[in-house]
Amino acid sequence: MKTTFLLAALIISMVLAGCQPSASTGVLTTATSVVPPTAAPAATATPAATDSPGKPVVTSTAVTAAPSTGLPGSSLFEVAWDDRSPFAAGLVTGQQAVLEQQPGASVYHLDVALSDDMTTVHGREEVRFTNTEDVPLDSVVFRLFPNLTGGSIAVSGLTVNGQPVEPIYSLEDSVMTVPLSEPLQPGQQAVLAMDFDVVVPTDPETSNYGTFASFDDVLALAHFYPMIAVYDDEGWNVEIAPPEGDVVYADSGYYLTRITLPDEQVLVASGVTLDESRKDGQQVVTVAAGPARDFYLAASDAYQVVSQQVGETTINSYAPRSLQRGSGEVLDIAAAAMRSYEDHVGPYPYTEMDLVSTATSALGVEYPGIMALTSRIYDGQYQQYLEATVAHEVGHQWFYNVVGDDQLDDPWLDEALTQYITLLYFQDRYGEEGYDGFHQSLESRWDRVNDEAIPVGLPVAAYSEGGEYPGTYGAIVYGRGPLFFEALAQQMGQDEFDAFLRDYYQTFSWNIATTEGLRALAEKHCGCDLEQLFADWVYPK
Repeated sequence: MKTTFLLAALIISMVLAGCQPSASTGVLTTATSVVPPTAAPAATATPAATDSPGKPVVTSTAVTAAPSTGLPGSSLFEVAWDDRSPFAAGLVTGQQAVLEQQPGASVYHLDVALSDDMTTVHGREEVRFTNTEDVPLDSVVFRLFPNLTGGSIAVSGLTVNGQPVEPIYSLEDSVMTVPLSEPLQPGQQAVLAMDFDVVVPTDPETSNYGTFASFDDVLALAHFYPMIAVYDDEGWNVEIAPPEGDVVYADSGYYLTRITLPDEQVLVASGVTLDESRKDGQQVVTVAAGPARDFYLAASDAYQVVSQQVGETTINSYAPRSLQRGSGEVLDIAAAAMRSYEDHVGPYPYTEMDLVSTATSALGVEYPGIMALTSRIYDGQYQQYLEATVAHEVGHQWFYNVVGDDQLDDPWLDEALTQYITLLYFQDRYGEEGYDGFHQSLESRWDRVNDEAIPVGLPVAAYSEGGEYPGTYGAIVYGRGPLFFEALAQQMGQDEFDAFLRDYYQTFSWNIATTEGLRALAEKHCGCDLEQLFADWVYPK
């Protein structure tokens, strides 16, 4: 088995797991569809099916923040904006304290209906936004990603605190700026509401590697709803990602979502199910996810699930019946990876972890609490990539979701660090041979650019066509990047580095990490000056 692994590790160096498109041509995609919203059942904090119509009611059982005043309440759920008790069931015991932190996190209430053919979506969104900056804001900006990924999204009936507003669109209609009648002062809140209609692409060549698509009997709905952009030192941070980059850069928030879809579909979504019911050929499922960077769902009438328990977390692997052997392997790898990362980094926050087979042409893509994997690693076509892909995508739950970063300007903070902990996973599971095998795959990536000392801390655009180092993204961010963390551990000392890594995870949980924040914390732990190391590896020359 170790020989097989070592050979696979060398092959993996050609097209390694995670967020990178595979070398194969042809993009497989999946689709969604929409029907008009139907009456929803009552929802409670514990699953309780009902066919009675009316607004879902989520009962309050946890300590909540002070209630919002002077703002419209939710028309979708009978739950106060400050009530985070619906999210408690989705967090393991040691993580539930986070519900009392970050009172300014955005709270999304979503009601979405998928059409019978799973190619359109009709939705209603109400979101309470808090100005957590130290300057007044004269607008709130949303990203409309479907308009960039082969489909479309149209917003109507936009209101701010109940008053109609006309938005301003830009960047190929992927940015929606909502002007405010009066600047929103620091600490002030607003409720923005809108309807939205989405057309899901069915052409595998135009659907962002099939991450947002309806294809091959699978619907994959990534970043399909209007999402509030991040306000940072650049102002409202909006840009169109290069093809290599992940499109979503988001603050953590809370998502209470009701989904109506055909009864035969098996739904997989971020978060945990609070309520479900079935009537007249439709199912209505209410889920709560948060804190989380994003909300994702997939559905197929072919899915079957196998599960495994690790501590308080249920790990589920969804795939069609024909791929059940691969689904079981995915489940075992995910469980082993979770144990490894909890040992090295810190606890996995959720009571559920889902891995789902989709038609994506990327090997795997991460979302909060759920990972979308290409069906081709299940059926033997890319068997050699399966373990590294799964381990890498599971690692993103620690670095991308819990610890966030600007994935376009600082992609190394999640991709390179996730590659590094994947290296630790192979060591934990296979000993030094495992470490050496995966290490060779990292080195061989860097070898593709002749081991050139290209900085690992550049924006995605710098490694893309037209950038300073075109065609080097995989080699540098995925290859040289994790080797930097190995060098950092050697300079700090392994024990001190291990303590730093756990502290980094805790310090930046549910926040946005930066290169300077990482360096400052490392120097605090080692009591040393890391300027030269960062100059040699990370910073632009």
